[in-house]
Amino acid sequence: MQISEHPALDKKFNKEVTFYFNSQQLKAKKGQTVAAALMANSIRKLGVSRKLFKARGLYCANGRCTSCFMTINGLDHVLSCNTLVEEGMEVYSNDSDPDVRGESNGN
Repeated sequence: MQISEHPALDKKFNKEVTFYFNSQQLKAKKGQTVAAALMANSIRKLGVSRKLFKARGLYCANGRCTSCFMTINGLDHVLSCNTLVEEGMEVYSNDSDPDVRGESNGN
């Protein structure tokens, strides 16, 4: 569900981009956030909670609740509700804590 016609929408919001969610190719509108693009593609589960491993999704949509953390282009714990989708972007569910002490971080 998304608004396709509205006087405030400019033609630039009608351009489509391709991005990947968990290696699955999806389409989005240029100017959408990652969370909005996933919702438009009927994807509601963005990851799992750290303690109870319950499904997490979009909650506040303005970056305060941190429920929409995802791995975007290799960066762990990025707020998907504040990140604009880009052509070729790779997005993965946030199913665990980041490896901050691993070799990929110089430790």
